[in-house]
Amino acid sequence: MPMTSKPLKILYVCSEVSPLVKTGGLGDVSYALPRTLRSLGHDVRVAMPCYGTIPFEVRGAQVAMCIADMGWTTAYGALRQTHVPGTSVPLYLVEHDGYFDRPNPYGGPEGEYWDNVERFSFFNLALLDGIANTGWTPDLVHCHDWHAALIPAHIKTRLARHPVWGGMPTLFTIHNLGYQGRYAGGMFPKTGLSWEYFTPEHLEFYAGINLMKAGIVFADALSTVSRRYAVEIQTPEYGHGLDGVLRTRAKDLYGIVNGVDYDKWNPACDPRIAATFTADAVEGKVVCKSDLQRHCDFPKSQAPLFGMVSRLTWQKGIDLLVDMIDAMLEQDVQLVVLGNGDAYYQDRMAQSARRHPKRMRLFLGYDDVLAHRIYAGSDFFLMPSHTEPCGLSQLYSLAYGTLPIVRRTGGLADTVQPVTRANLARNKATGFAFSAATATALSSAVNRAIALYDDKKTLAQMRRAAMLEDFSWKHSSQEYERLYRKVVRKHVS
Repeated sequence: MPMTSKPLKILYVCSEVSPLVKTGGLGDVSYALPRTLRSLGHDVRVAMPCYGTIPFEVRGAQVAMCIADMGWTTAYGALRQTHVPGTSVPLYLVEHDGYFDRPNPYGGPEGEYWDNVERFSFFNLALLDGIANTGWTPDLVHCHDWHAALIPAHIKTRLARHPVWGGMPTLFTIHNLGYQGRYAGGMFPKTGLSWEYFTPEHLEFYAGINLMKAGIVFADALSTVSRRYAVEIQTPEYGHGLDGVLRTRAKDLYGIVNGVDYDKWNPACDPRIAATFTADAVEGKVVCKSDLQRHCDFPKSQAPLFGMVSRLTWQKGIDLLVDMIDAMLEQDVQLVVLGNGDAYYQDRMAQSARRHPKRMRLFLGYDDVLAHRIYAGSDFFLMPSHTEPCGLSQLYSLAYGTLPIVRRTGGLADTVQPVTRANLARNKATGFAFSAATATALSSAVNRAIALYDDKKTLAQMRRAAMLEDFSWKHSSQEYERLYRKVVRKHVS
């Protein structure tokens, strides 16, 4: 793509980057988006904490000291520079063993770490101090989720006259509004901000503090990970108490769908699956289905095979599934589920699997190879989420010709074209959708899929349409590029 103007220098700040640290979709996004933007000619550099789980041999050299003046105390660390593994993207790691040399990034089995406010406040302030000492100055800082939300606040307040950070444009991206960084009001000094910002207009939130709110209030522009979700989070149902403040920023809020790394999720060249296939040569998908059936110890059958790769939590709609799963399995179908989550839902799913051993298999945990086999070998993919800011699983299933069954929310509504006469006539139908968050509505969608399964011509047409969808990062990164330029121009003018 030809550059319409000079390349941008972008500091991309996040709490995790795959493959070094990954607890969810943020890690995948933080790997793929900077790499794609860099391929467009931009000088993108990623920054994250130097967690103890990152191997020492890949941490790179120390390039600057970091001093974080948090008001109530001053903490010292180091800034290291390396590269995101497998890419040319520079990676800055903020090092402080006391804060980050722990077995997990956010907490353990007992809950999140008690000092997370202090840890990520240090990360934000130390990073700004360290980058200012490297000699490299970005055109814009792109911050992600509550872990980096204090950066726009510091730039607009205590660093407003700083020679590097004064007037610096910022973009704040919300990946999941359900995780906000909410803490007791007495911890406010640990943010490093003046008490004058402990108000309802700033960080105060029902007598406590809300770090996500800092990014929403102080950033020059906001984005989230789908167009639908950008609208949903401005409503009480999805706003998690922040819908009011988001409505005040509506003109600055943009929705950009996450992309797919087709180098990894591509049935034409996937080494993890039994046979490769394409939209024009789908024979390999039959081989993949037989392979998955063998792995699940299912009897050989032409029955429709449903797959699911998910956290077993309420957010993912598992409550809807467990309430209709036995009725579903009384039909001639097969179901394989990979994931873990809440003990209650794990138990309910395990009970159903025991009641229907020839039709359901549950694999607790996560297995990347098995996930690929499920996407490739299933006929349909279940994703009945209550909320889904963007979703990646439905994008993976589309790529493998596995038709998703989704609730119309967030990114699921933006990316799955449901079966309608109009969509079928335009050869655009790629899945099944339902609106009401009920087991009955999910059951109806599943039954529609079962009925369509016998219509092999329409099934083949939908599979081909699904596999021809293009949700590559190229498109999403170009939208981000346009937004970056808009924010920078706004600041210059």
